[in-house]
Amino acid sequence: MSRERDQGSFVYRALVRLLRFALFVFFRQIVVVGRENVPGEGEPVIFVGNHPNSLIDPILLLVVSDDDGGVDGRRVRFLAKDALFRSPFLRPILRVLGAIPVVRRVDHDGKAAAADETAAPASVDNAAAFGAMEHALAGGASIGIFPEGLSHDEAQLQRLKTGAARIALGARAKVPSLRVIPCGLNYVSPRRFRSRVLVQFGAPVELDDALLALYATDERAAVAQLTGRIDRAIRSLTINATDWETLRMLDAARRLYQPTNTTLSERIELSRRFAVVYPTIAEEPAVKAAVHRLGAYMARLEAAGLDDRDLQRRIGRAEAIRRVVRHLALALLWLPLALPGVFVHLPVGLLAQLAGKRFSPRPDVRPTTQLVVGLTLSLAVYATLVGLATRISVRFGVLVAALLPLSGLALLVVLDRSRAVSQLLMTLARLGRLEDELAYLAGERTSLELEVVGLIERFRPSHLVPMFPRDEEHV
Repeated sequence: MSRERDQGSFVYRALVRLLRFALFVFFRQIVVVGRENVPGEGEPVIFVGNHPNSLIDPILLLVVSDDDGGVDGRRVRFLAKDALFRSPFLRPILRVLGAIPVVRRVDHDGKAAAADETAAPASVDNAAAFGAMEHALAGGASIGIFPEGLSHDEAQLQRLKTGAARIALGARAKVPSLRVIPCGLNYVSPRRFRSRVLVQFGAPVELDDALLALYATDERAAVAQLTGRIDRAIRSLTINATDWETLRMLDAARRLYQPTNTTLSERIELSRRFAVVYPTIAEEPAVKAAVHRLGAYMARLEAAGLDDRDLQRRIGRAEAIRRVVRHLALALLWLPLALPGVFVHLPVGLLAQLAGKRFSPRPDVRPTTQLVVGLTLSLAVYATLVGLATRISVRFGVLVAALLPLSGLALLVVLDRSRAVSQLLMTLARLGRLEDELAYLAGERTSLELEVVGLIERFRPSHLVPMFPRDEEHV
């Protein structure tokens, strides 16, 4: 039995390391904030988070949930709809990761329950799933739940189901040290390869004595109250807007207001504040005028082939040339190393991209499909090439096994640098023929920045401490 556990642990660690590497390839940057809110290994935790990116969400949370990247420390077990276990590809992966199958009414009845999608129909029973969760928590393990139920492509948090609250309150009597930790998953560009993501862990959601006493007398009221607390906690860690166009406008305003060299977590927090306050002042005449002016500025930037960062940098020709040369030199250093594997990795990347578009039923599922297909194809191609090389000689096989992933890493560096170089070259070219347009847009940006700062001074709620005070005054 001990040997089986050791083997299972080895397979689990190997799979998590592989998933961690896949995320390293898929994302350019993963920033984790609030890790101090997560209890140490062996402390039972229910992680509750938003669900914007299908299977990428649990993989990301699994990998970043502790300092060891989920490998040697905390293991997080996730609820997964039972339909996923029917997939011959996903079933063994889900089993190794310890996923717990759960039956959803929407999958079996064809429609969601009016009040709570997590409540199973009379013909199915989730007692085994709830028992497995309580057993895992009692043993010091952790559970990951996405209370929205379904992954989605909306610009704001959807209505939460009550399942997470029911599980937490049901397990709390048996597991007094249980913590409910809210998580905010904020993707800069959720559908884009080599984008960035911020993972925020918030303070534990309170499970106080009054709530537990209410649960003993009125289960429905207690569950509703805890669901509300979870909703507020997740909203405080995520950006929520009524639609994507509003979110785009707020992002432009955020760029005008923030100083240079802000961190990713500061940008996300500022965007979240804008999204929270904006609906309360959207009908103010001054705000409506500023939004109209900002829209015209964004349209003119787009028509000129520029973006706000071009104006914010205010680079001259000499500086642009120096930066181009520096980026180009770095790319050229990596280029020779990238060339041997370019005919391997680029076709895999293109096939993964095509598969995401062809086989993903929803946009929020597309990155997951790309990640799974890309990882599977890469492993298959690597194994084939290493096998063929080994038939020539073992030494050659070892060389190919080492060169392929290193070449893939070099290709990522070259692609990232080439994007930066192309942007700088375009900016440099535009400086020669768009002097007047650049001058106008730079002046408009300065004027808009002052207007945005003035609106923040005027409408900032008193309870919000300013993040970036201007002229040593609160804004």
